[in-house]
Amino acid sequence: MSFKSLGTAFFSYAYIAFVGLSSVIMFMVACLIRLLTQAFDRRLVLLNLFSSFWGSLYLWCMPIWSVKITGRQKMDMKNSYVIVSNHQSQLDILVAYRLFYPFRWVSKAEVFQLPFIGWNMVLNGYVKLRRGDKDSVRQMMDQCEKLLKQNISIILFPEGTRSKTGRVKPFKPGAFILAKKMKKSILPLVINNTKNALPKHSLMIQGKQWMEIRVLDEISFSTFEHMEIDDIAKMVQKMISSHVKEHIALEQEKYIGIPAN
Repeated sequence: MSFKSLGTAFFSYAYIAFVGLSSVIMFMVACLIRLLTQAFDRRLVLLNLFSSFWGSLYLWCMPIWSVKITGRQKMDMKNSYVIVSNHQSQLDILVAYRLFYPFRWVSKAEVFQLPFIGWNMVLNGYVKLRRGDKDSVRQMMDQCEKLLKQNISIILFPEGTRSKTGRVKPFKPGAFILAKKMKKSILPLVINNTKNALPKHSLMIQGKQWMEIRVLDEISFSTFEHMEIDDIAKMVQKMISSHVKEHIALEQEKYIGIPAN
């Protein structure tokens, strides 16, 4: 193993240890916030914003990582949306936390079992999903509907799994069924370059990286009210994919010398 590989491994494991140890303290603070605010903050806005701080901390503490945020002003705190995003890495949700916007997100059930971090997800009222379980899908949709009725935004990753290459996969219909049924606007997010910072199926940090989260224009319910679900999914997938392709083209131009069209 090279000196560089040893350094990467040491740095990565030190970071994981920091996340594990700090999560104990942060979870205790989260419990205290939930206890002190439950009487007047039924939507858990303050707890959600604290979780955004908690997640952002793990990006701020990494001097080799930077996050560019574009379009944050498009998110109205008074409104709720069905927020959809592409999915590249475990870091995606940390990058989304940098928006400091209260939301619930849908995650696979196994993550909720993680000590402290998973417990905080339960505390925040995030939504569980067991893949391949039709009853779980139905329960997830019911819970999302209840949250939207309370004017609470939902984040979903309609690809269903992380993209190893970064290219956006076809979108599953669930998020768009939800938006149409609840007559809610869709708010697309574009996440770029998290796959290079922390690749799929890896815990090894890949050196200096910059990441981006971009809030696109809201798609009002009236825009897709009379569209078929599959057509809505394709429309939003194409919209997000075009921004990801733009980023990939710029990467090629910078690192490989292939001009970006």
